[in-house]
Amino acid sequence: MGKPTVVVDADSCPVKEEIVEIAGDFGVEVVFVASYDHVKNDSLGGTWHYVDIGKESADLFIMNYVKSGDIVVTQDTGLASTLLLKNVKVLHPRGNLYEEKDIQSALHMRYLAAKARRRGHYGKGPKPYSKEDIVRFKNFFIKLLSKNEGDL
Repeated sequence: MGKPTVVVDADSCPVKEEIVEIAGDFGVEVVFVASYDHVKNDSLGGTWHYVDIGKESADLFIMNYVKSGDIVVTQDTGLASTLLLKNVKVLHPRGNLYEEKDIQSALHMRYLAAKARRRGHYGKGPKPYSKEDIVRFKNFFIKLLSKNEGDL
């Protein structure tokens, strides 16, 4: 089995630069998927694919693009749940790995939050992204790529 490709749900990913830097150290290809609303003029590195602005366009592209053994970075629990079925490792930008054993409860919490929002109840939202989150992500991403290196 060859090296995995790292695919990034790029529209709201706060660790794009860290991904390019670390993946480069391991010689791993990085593919960013973003909507046309988020076209970047400055080259961050990696390969960029731009998709329609529609709500699920990036998710559909990623689902069709990835293969077993790849790594996806996303904050989208729904996307993560479908990718786990394809034997894809899915990492949250805060450094948490989505796992099959936890995904049903995460989807249920997402459903309850959406239901509350439809009734006009809005929570605080996620806590602000911190330096500790970046460190946790970098450490886990390195660990994940190191583990894949051993599989080659």
